[in-house]
Amino acid sequence: MIINSQNLHRIMLKIITAAGSSAEEAQIVADHLLRANLTGHDSHGIGMLPTYLRSIAEKLLIPNTPVKAVSDSGSILIFDGQFGYGQRVAREAMEQAISSCQKNGLALMALRNAHHIGRVGSYGEQSIAAGLISLHFVNVTHHTPVVSVYNGADARLLTNPICFAMPKTEKNPAVLLDMATSKIALGKARVAMNSGKSTPEGTLLDSQGNPTNDPGVLFSDPTGAIKPFGEYKGFGIAFFCELLAGVLTGGGTIQPENPRDGSIINNMITIMIDPQRLVDQDWLHHEVDALTSYALESPQSSDADSDIMLAGEPERRNTARRLKSGIPVDPNTWQELLDAGTSVGVTPETLNQLR
Repeated sequence: MIINSQNLHRIMLKIITAAGSSAEEAQIVADHLLRANLTGHDSHGIGMLPTYLRSIAEKLLIPNTPVKAVSDSGSILIFDGQFGYGQRVAREAMEQAISSCQKNGLALMALRNAHHIGRVGSYGEQSIAAGLISLHFVNVTHHTPVVSVYNGADARLLTNPICFAMPKTEKNPAVLLDMATSKIALGKARVAMNSGKSTPEGTLLDSQGNPTNDPGVLFSDPTGAIKPFGEYKGFGIAFFCELLAGVLTGGGTIQPENPRDGSIINNMITIMIDPQRLVDQDWLHHEVDALTSYALESPQSSDADSDIMLAGEPERRNTARRLKSGIPVDPNTWQELLDAGTSVGVTPETLNQLR
């Protein structure tokens, strides 16, 4: 089915508020999820709500919890999400880190114990709006592993996303790279399974370590695994996400001594830079524009499946298209939403009317 973005937003607000969030928190979470759907990252959109409601019921996610400042030593800030909605606590931590970077020219922000922070690109967009460059490294704890190590046959890591954000110039839009260090995100496998689709060849392993394109192996017991992107290179970056986001924030890594209670807890290290403190801005913009033109003017290869784009362009195109034509929601995901709504007192009739 195709749902208008405004209607989808109303549906999310209804469910999130019924699950116990204040109007302000519900707005933050719904805005974030809708933005993920609009940009084409359905893995981090409305389909996450059933998981969030289960976590609330199991007291693994605590609504109406603000971020807690643990330490502020000038350009180094440490925050604890206190197991609140990740979309809220990460946004609040970013706001304070942006203020620090604007004051000091550089900020290092550590966030630990945030429930699923969602699409990391949202926080890159926050820094872009402030004219700042940002680098984000994220790991996942409290969850069973779903990603194999390079040459491994079982799951030992999670999807450990990274995000790099560079503000726009007068001639070119911002560059925003936001990606998992696994070949696909776990949520994309869920979307594929719910839609009855297969995953690309070479993406997954079954529980015996054999190649498969059935996304259902990630949601069965024993579970399969997603392979790291870029072979040993992706594994190396994923491992550093554990070292940076897991160790330096104090939130912990996926190693088996730490809790695995079925939640999705994120830790994030963010490095933020004010480019005006480093180089002349006219020169910077000229270099960015010249490099952008140089890259995009390359002739297409014979096996190209689309035109040449910089990071962030697919999301802009998806947003323009989905604002106009609506957002697809597969029947299985819609039924999961109806069931989730029922669990917090929102009837299927109500949600169908909002659709």
